[in-house]
Amino acid sequence: MNHETIDPTALRTEVEARHERMIADLVAYASLETPSDDVELLATGLAWIESWLTATVGPAAVRRAHLVEGYGDSVTLEYPSPTGSSEWVTALCHYDTVWSEGTLDDWPVTIDGDVMTGPGVFDMKSGLVQLGHAIAASDLLGLPRPGVRIVLNGDEEVGSIASRPVIEAEVSRGGAVLVFESAAEGAVKTARKGVGIYEIETFGVEVHAGLHPRSGASAIDEMARIILHLHGAADIDAGTSLNVGIVQGGTRTNVRAGHARASVDVRVTSAAEVARIERVLADLAPHDPLARVQVTGGWNRPPMERTPPTAALYERAARVASGLGFELREVSVGGASDGNFAAALGCAVLDGVGGVGGGAHARHEWISLAGMVERTEFVVALFADLA
Repeated sequence: MNHETIDPTALRTEVEARHERMIADLVAYASLETPSDDVELLATGLAWIESWLTATVGPAAVRRAHLVEGYGDSVTLEYPSPTGSSEWVTALCHYDTVWSEGTLDDWPVTIDGDVMTGPGVFDMKSGLVQLGHAIAASDLLGLPRPGVRIVLNGDEEVGSIASRPVIEAEVSRGGAVLVFESAAEGAVKTARKGVGIYEIETFGVEVHAGLHPRSGASAIDEMARIILHLHGAADIDAGTSLNVGIVQGGTRTNVRAGHARASVDVRVTSAAEVARIERVLADLAPHDPLARVQVTGGWNRPPMERTPPTAALYERAARVASGLGFELREVSVGGASDGNFAAALGCAVLDGVGGVGGGAHARHEWISLAGMVERTEFVVALFADLA
């Protein structure tokens, strides 16, 4: 980074002057419930975001909307560089949360000292608020920044089923990808596991278990063998886990089960492990020749590996943070995000650029208000470096 382009004192003064407004904006945003499964509430939330960005940053030069029935809309807003930079950054921001309508009734947004708590404040509404104010502060100070392509999607928490092609198309336009998901105890995320969700069904032949114990075929017996096999295929040291989290089967204690079903969560760290687990699942076969096995489902997100482009982006970001007086750590985490899609396409990805706090998906979800200042400053300085 050319340190002559940034006066750290002026930057801190500007961001601190915006702090109260940032807090008020986050309270307003988090007070709008945006559960992934309610398209009407998602539409209300998205309308608020676009209006807020217009008021905070200014009107977007380009708007691309992608409407999909049954999910929250995906919208891309482009803010070209005001300083003539030809570089672009894609900012991934989901606006849906895991919290159902009515959660605010007994868990309102609350501030206690440095802590704000409430549904979605950490995952990931604070990240979007910080991004908007970072762009605004950068432009007000006349600092260099790349063009920023903001991608807003409303189905991340349910796997980005509708928005994945939008995300992949937008990040393919070029430039670094910053994911404004929450930080991991202050650290950014340079690697995430890939996620597979599978349904396994076994089909047996029902007979009276007491009268004909040697006849028929038990779907539950088949499933029990498969579960042990799958758990044995895990390689925790390599970062691969398989968890059979739900099992259902049978009809009566005195009937050999005709059907059983299991839901499996798979986490992997590399494409090689993706291929291995695919072979494990493809090779599942019944122990009893009268039984049958069926596997459905697939990979929800590919692994986000720490590739050389991502490593180089992190090193730049760490130098920027050091220039501002703090250490930016990196971690690998087991959860996935939309950054996984970008990394699989070869993009340089820095994830966890958003809020500093904790408790994602828990009723004690919280962020540090002071952390909003540090992270917003950091994004402004990183923009200058990337420009």
